[in-house]
Amino acid sequence: MRRILSFLTLFIYFPLFAQHNQVARPKLVVGIVVDQMRWDYLYRYYDLYSNDGFKRLLNEGFACQNTMLNYLPSFTGPGHSCIYTGSVPSIHGIAANDWIDNISGRSWYCAEDTSVLPVDGSRKAGMMSPRNLLASTVTDELRLATNFQSRVYGVAIKDRGSILPAGHLANAAYWFDDSTGNFITSTYYAQQLPGWARDFNNKRYADRYMKEDWDLLYNKSAYTQSLSDKNPYEGAMKGEKEPVFPHLAKDRPGKNYSAVRMLPAGNTLTLKMAKACIAGEELGRDDYTDFLCVSLSNTDYIGHQFTPNSMEAEDVYLRLDRSIASFLDYLDEHVGNGNYLLFLTADHGAAHNAQYMQDINMPAGNESEQNLQKEMNAYLKKQFHKDGLINAYTNYQVYLNEQGIKAAHADRDKIKAAIIKWLKLQPQVAYAVDMEQMNVNSVPEPIKTMIVNGYNSKRSGCIEAVLNPGWYDGYAPTGTTHGTWNPYDTHIPLLFYGWHVPRGESHHTVYMTDIAATVAAMLHIQMPNGCIGHVITDMYK
Repeated sequence: MRRILSFLTLFIYFPLFAQHNQVARPKLVVGIVVDQMRWDYLYRYYDLYSNDGFKRLLNEGFACQNTMLNYLPSFTGPGHSCIYTGSVPSIHGIAANDWIDNISGRSWYCAEDTSVLPVDGSRKAGMMSPRNLLASTVTDELRLATNFQSRVYGVAIKDRGSILPAGHLANAAYWFDDSTGNFITSTYYAQQLPGWARDFNNKRYADRYMKEDWDLLYNKSAYTQSLSDKNPYEGAMKGEKEPVFPHLAKDRPGKNYSAVRMLPAGNTLTLKMAKACIAGEELGRDDYTDFLCVSLSNTDYIGHQFTPNSMEAEDVYLRLDRSIASFLDYLDEHVGNGNYLLFLTADHGAAHNAQYMQDINMPAGNESEQNLQKEMNAYLKKQFHKDGLINAYTNYQVYLNEQGIKAAHADRDKIKAAIIKWLKLQPQVAYAVDMEQMNVNSVPEPIKTMIVNGYNSKRSGCIEAVLNPGWYDGYAPTGTTHGTWNPYDTHIPLLFYGWHVPRGESHHTVYMTDIAATVAAMLHIQMPNGCIGHVITDMYK
């Protein structure tokens, strides 16, 4: 009888015992990636930030002030993948935003998946999934660690900014479709959008933003960190004669919503969708930690168009500061301050406009990838009497026409040597690197390690061109881009805030690969299966 009573007592109190001994974890983890956010933007615009956005994260959280990328090229797809896998392109496979498959010769987009169909979106925009990602993410590991009780979602304007962070096991990822103005998904995740997402789309926020002009948040005199509104270094938006305020959304609703990508309101729209996801899925409301991955894409589109020195760049960050403040207030209300863990970082930075740098007597330059490819192929034709020996020069890499070289029985090693010789003669090229023979290349650290970490034999070109500081492969004389090893491209912000995060900062060098390792350690879960990062212990010293 005593045994029976003891068993019943244990049975009755077991849920309380189990709950008391649960692993300590936050109710919700929120990862925010600000696309193309240079580290110095935290301080360049600091004086005009409110107290409740970036300053709240800086002053009440922990700032890793010297966070660096440790691979090349510094692009969006690899950056988002690295943050969440703790790995590098050589391992996780996202070698660039687009690459050429060296086996088939086919060009691939990083989130492309021809086996899936769009859900509530256009075919081209919706055939996307994380299948090209070869490693697990910290979000995948959370799902596995809780036997799929934790829920994971991704939200972004860019598909790759939503899909790659959310990982293989996500409940869903949502991204913006220019043809409909909706957030969509693919059949990789579900056959239809949930009711809350359909309701969100039916509110037609994109239509509202497309009807609003983009004017400055403050008087022009307040923008002391920018060049004049009308300067020769920024490009005009589609439909505009000059790149000056106010900017109009010329693509009207019902025709094309791509103009949303060029407006600060796109970040506001993304965070509205993130709030709707939290409410609709009731994230952070049960005993299992949920994870929301948010990528703010519009800063990248605006940076490319207008440069880091523009009023547009300054204004989009001042507006984003307000949006982040509103989002933090929302998390406080719906999850509870102290119940959520949040980190904010970037996928890469950006260079100053090359012509601007030249005009202020700084060494810099801008070369067209297409022109360089034509010149290399012309040079090789003279040497080997064959056309098209290069498939592409992109991502600062040379992709050989492997099928053509093989069919012609040409000497591949001699072709590579000729390309390297030609590249080294170009005044903007600091190093021309045979990525298949890294042991024979005289390249200083950390560039050498970054090249090795970024080289994926199936998806990368076999030769890397490392340009002089200030140079980049661009597509226009105006605007800017990124992709190089230099600090303006690879020094990123990293702020932790909330659950079990102390106030403070560290100036020790950490790497983008350390983010996933640190989050995994804080959640007491296994780090991603390709992770090479280390836990950032400075937060707890």
